[in-house]
Amino acid sequence: MNKIRCAIYTRKSSEDGLEQEFNSLDAQYEACAAYIASQKAEGWVLSPERYDDGGLSGGSMERPGLQRLLTDIDRGAVDQILVYKIDRLTRSLADFAKMVERLDAAGTSFVSVTQSFNTATSMGRLTLNMLLSFAQFEREVTAERIRDKIAASKKKGLWMGATVPLGYAADGRSLKIAEKDAEVIRTIYDLYLENRNTRVVKEAVDALGLKTPVRKLISGRVKGGAQFSYGHIHYILTNPVYAGRIRHHAKVYPGQHPPLIEPEVWDSIQDQLRSDALKDRTFSKRNRKGAKASASPLAGRIYDQTGDRLTPSHSKTAKGRKLRYYVSHRLVRGTAPRDPSGWRLPAPELEDKVADLIRRHLSQPEVLANILCDATAEETVGIGAHLSEFFRGDAAADKDTMRHCLDLVARIDIAPGDIRITLSGEHLAHCLDVNATRIVGDLLTVTSAFQHRKRGVETKLIIGDTQPEIDATLLRNIARAHRYFDLVRSGKTFAEIAEAEGVSKRRVQQLIELAFLAPDVIRAVREGRQPVGMTSDWLKRYAFSPIWTEQRQVFEAL
Repeated sequence: MNKIRCAIYTRKSSEDGLEQEFNSLDAQYEACAAYIASQKAEGWVLSPERYDDGGLSGGSMERPGLQRLLTDIDRGAVDQILVYKIDRLTRSLADFAKMVERLDAAGTSFVSVTQSFNTATSMGRLTLNMLLSFAQFEREVTAERIRDKIAASKKKGLWMGATVPLGYAADGRSLKIAEKDAEVIRTIYDLYLENRNTRVVKEAVDALGLKTPVRKLISGRVKGGAQFSYGHIHYILTNPVYAGRIRHHAKVYPGQHPPLIEPEVWDSIQDQLRSDALKDRTFSKRNRKGAKASASPLAGRIYDQTGDRLTPSHSKTAKGRKLRYYVSHRLVRGTAPRDPSGWRLPAPELEDKVADLIRRHLSQPEVLANILCDATAEETVGIGAHLSEFFRGDAAADKDTMRHCLDLVARIDIAPGDIRITLSGEHLAHCLDVNATRIVGDLLTVTSAFQHRKRGVETKLIIGDTQPEIDATLLRNIARAHRYFDLVRSGKTFAEIAEAEGVSKRRVQQLIELAFLAPDVIRAVREGRQPVGMTSDWLKRYAFSPIWTEQRQVFEAL
């Protein structure tokens, strides 16, 4: 009899009770061990290794015990995984789909000792997907409830945690003034009211020897005690908490804590800062000589896969409307036959999409946190505030925001299938008011998928994440397939179904195969994320395997 090596995985979301001699992890382990002992006649053998994760959420796969288990599975040391309940392994349907692929590759199955199924059977997988859907739904509803509670509490003016602003100390669900640090805040505001210029304020703060507060992190590391950066000063000047208010996303509510700055004074400062920003944008539209900026802001900075530069070009419609393009230079020289590999791209659409890619890249939390070498927490917050002010609107809709984004471009490389944008470290450093040597070069590159499709004379650019186009026909046919399959299971023949539905028997036979598509493939169709070549016509013409892993391999190759 072949031995089936069984590994037990246990998890508890909170740390409560883990210090006890016999805790929840031990209870889960014993229940699973007893189940393995009951299957001794089937060759089940308990692995001596324990895989425990205490105080960790099931919403992520970044768990030490789980990662050790997956590593042992990959090297073929585990044949069967046992858990007390399915949600102990994961609460995310997407994470479980990835996990199942690794289990399939290693020939490992999965068993829940309190829920009668295992993934060695198709019915077990179906039941498991249903349970995971509910587990993920529960987690998402809990997250929504927490977000709603935070929003409602902030609407009442309560302080809901996070880093306490300089000048205040936490006081339950409110804040109280910390006089020592409050003087620093008042000094910064007084300097701005006197000079009306953040650059002068920065110089005056440095001259006074004011430093950022020293904070000790949970890890034991000490941060702070450095000079205030331009971004940090700007963040302090624009933080409504100092006017006795609480901000929640784009909304600001009256707070229950005392203000450090009179609200009327704070509001006048915001008007002045917005006025200064508007002047900066107006100036940026002109070059150093005062001439009007180029109508093609990316001119001289775009290159195709051959290294040829794309140059600005234009044409006019019958009504005199000017249409701008970026065209591979070899197509406009007129000295050689037309090269089919050359590009002719609509300029306004390309500029809009490039600007939006840059804005979204610089708005990512991981980029904001790491764009500066050795950035303090205060500097990171200041960078976010500075970029939020810099990119005031949507890059595709706000002309000033788009211009700011395009000014950061050093070079763009376009090739069939992808686009690569390299940002200028010097320009970004100037925007953030920092030394260019502190900019992390690895974060100055933005890459994305890139396609252009022609519909008649119109060219449509598809860059990065776009609104998915849902194939309504394919979605309807999948729904019909499941209805036909339910009728077959109830005892109906193909001929009877065809007569009742008013279609041909061949049509029923073709469509019913769609009922065997993998759940994640159907989900992709529902969300418009299926491969471009995966259409109803293609699925009817080509036979595909009912085995889900083989389906995914075929569809990914389309």
